[in-house]
Amino acid sequence: MNIYILIGTRPNFIKVTQFKNCAAKINPAIKISIIHTGQHYDEKMADIFFKQFNLIPDYYLNIAPGSANKQIAEIMAKLEDLVIEKGKPDLLLVPGDVNSTMAGALFANKSAIKLGHIEAGLRSFDRTMPEEFNRLVTDELTDLFFITEPSGQQHLINEKRDASKIYFVGNTMIDTMVAYEKEIESSNVLKELGINSDKFVLMTMHRPATVDDKTEFEKLIQLIDHVSIRYKVVFPIHPRTVKNAKDFGLHDRIRNNKNLICTEPLDYFAFQKLVKNCSFILTDSGGIQEESTFRQKPCLTLRKNTERPITVTDGSNTLLSFDIDMVKSYIAKIEDGSYKKGKIPAMWDGKATERILNVINNKL
Repeated sequence: MNIYILIGTRPNFIKVTQFKNCAAKINPAIKISIIHTGQHYDEKMADIFFKQFNLIPDYYLNIAPGSANKQIAEIMAKLEDLVIEKGKPDLLLVPGDVNSTMAGALFANKSAIKLGHIEAGLRSFDRTMPEEFNRLVTDELTDLFFITEPSGQQHLINEKRDASKIYFVGNTMIDTMVAYEKEIESSNVLKELGINSDKFVLMTMHRPATVDDKTEFEKLIQLIDHVSIRYKVVFPIHPRTVKNAKDFGLHDRIRNNKNLICTEPLDYFAFQKLVKNCSFILTDSGGIQEESTFRQKPCLTLRKNTERPITVTDGSNTLLSFDIDMVKSYIAKIEDGSYKKGKIPAMWDGKATERILNVINNKL
């Protein structure tokens, strides 16, 4: 049984680290081949993750930097060349909601290859997000739906998907956190940054709605100024965020804040050590909502919606509009101990990859 797994970005890498190991235990006849599109192609965005996970892609498509349209088209063309050379797989697995995900789904459909979607059914219902269209298109073409939380199942049922093809398996991102707990704990990042456990705030901000508008960016700096009065703020800063800060004439306000620690994108073990040891998290990102929920760390997500509602209903995440006073009020709750504790969602136990492969082993 030949299975291709298509990955393109750092969140994708984190979701597939355990497939080869699990497949060898479940059925040695399952051959897993990992294909890296190159959507994230530089050393900090890709190679260092592969090294930490000992995850060596079997095939590299090496797509060129470019627009979404160009990258999607190139992924499909190069997948076609790969299949012509190596043969069709029995299943193509695509994780998440990035352009590589949708490109793989379109390719599988046009090539009569069965498609499995890891993290199927997630919906933000925000069509200003490119990822939402990637989710919708991918699920329209999927044969096996692997869901991380009950909302995914309900959305798919509402969209008239075949319930017999929907499998609640848990979250493969958590599998990686569990598998590499020792390495995460061994990271020296706290010492390297000169910070102490529970004495700092972790921040990630990169979405266009937050950092591509000068007015919103100024609000972000106001928030940093407020939080950094009492805490060190660790901010692994996205290259686009740096560029915009300079373009808006706001870079000096970032650079001159002595309690703000801006880093380049961090390796996986270092970042997870920060998630595990921070006081709380401020973010506009997706995956960190799940990681903070697993760690039961307070997370304030400055977005109007989330495709991961279980992190809010069960977990330690709260969605907030970017209103400075509202954010301050929730920080106060965290500090006085009245903020919710949250719980780890069902099946977020480190065994989601195993469940996916058992389904595949039994159904294909």
